[in-house]
Order: sequence, then C-alpha cells, then structure tokens
Amino acid sequence: MSDVNSVSAIIKNGEVVNGENKTKSENAAPTGYDKDSFLKILVAQMKYQDPMEPTSNTEYISQYATFTQVEQLNNMANSMSLSRASELVGKTVIVQQTNADKGTTSEVQGTVDFVTYSGNKAYVNINGENYNVDDVVQVLDSNYTQALDMIADFEKEIDKLPNLEEISDEQHGATIDAMYTIYMNNMTDKAKGLMNPNYVTSLLQYVNRIDELRGDNYRTFKTEE
Repeated sequence: MSDVNSVSAIIKNGEVVNGENKTKSENAAPTGYDKDSFLKILVAQMKYQDPMEPTSNTEYISQYATFTQVEQLNNMANSMSLSRASELVGKTVIVQQTNADKGTTSEVQGTVDFVTYSGNKAYVNINGENYNVDDVVQVLDSNYTQALDMIADFEKEIDKLPNLEEISDEQHGATIDAMYTIYMNNMTDKAKGLMNPNYVTSLLQYVNRIDELRGDNYRTFKTEE
C-alpha cells in the first residue's frame, strides 16, 4: 500500500511528468501546489534524477526562486480579490455567469449582503446565494439604481392611462397633473436622461390633452429660464 503522504508526481530522467493514475478528487478539482508540495517534488526529482546527467544545484535554486515568485504573485492577487470583495458589501452589482456546457450566459443583479471566504477565494452573497467575486462585471451607483427604480414605476403609471381619446379631466386630470409635477420637480436630470423617450412623448401628449380639455395653454417640459 502506498503512503498517503507520497508525492503525486512521476519523475523520469530527473524531470517531473504528469501521472496518469490520478485519483478522482485530483481529476475533479486540482488544488495547485503549495511550498511543501513543491519541496517534496523537488526532493523526489533530486532522488530520481539521471546520474549520467544530474541537474545542477543552480537549476534547483532557480526552480525554487521561480516558484516563490509565482506564489507571491498569487498571494498578492488573492489579497486584492478579498479587499475588492469587502468593498462591495451594501452595493448593487451585476454578476455574469457562463454555462460552458450550454454556451449560455446569465446575469444576476442585487445588493451584496455579505462576503464569505473559502480556499483563498472571495464570494459575494446576493439574496442568499454565493457568487465568485471574479464574476462581478458591474458595480452600480446607488443614485443610478434609485433613478432606474423611479423610472420603472413612473412608466408603469403611464401604461395604466387609457388612450388619448378616452381621457377626461374629471377622471384623469388630477393624476396627469401629478405626473407632470413629478417629472418637472421631483425627477433628476439623470433620471430624465435614462427615461425611454417614447414615454416622455406619451406623457406630454396626455398633459396637453388635459390642457386642451380645459382650454389652457399647452404645457411643455422645457425649464423656464
């Protein structure tokens, strides 16, 4: 029976080659090498090197130095990833995930409630589900999301109005007046810019229909100087 702590690598002529008889867990989720694993492989490489063509000490030192540099870069990248994830708590983000088998891409938008860490990876939690921070493709400003929510509600109210021919001052005048006031006084310029132009045109038509029924001058959406 082989030792459970034996090195999972094959040494041939002083070189490390991939083993063909890997365990199921190794095939499913390779975890990469840490320093201890690298040193074990290095010792095995020295032990089984070709005595006719031994590897020089300089080459061993160079291999170790290269591994150390790569490890430091990985640690730095992981640290930056964890820091970035922590800054996303409380913010609205868009997560994009690709299904390699189906070739489809899906998006999830929501507020990051908290961040968890596992295996040097950071995961943002949105509505009870964890997502890899690397899958976050957009971070939305709170004012931007509030503007989008306001616009969505506003456009729904416009959709509830009947056709222009069915508009009456008694039934719809107060509602349309209120919508005009909201658009002019409560909606920010940013929100107005994000609003579908067709809805802006539709609202103005309703406002002017009420003006016509009342015999008033037509109102506009222009800001008075």
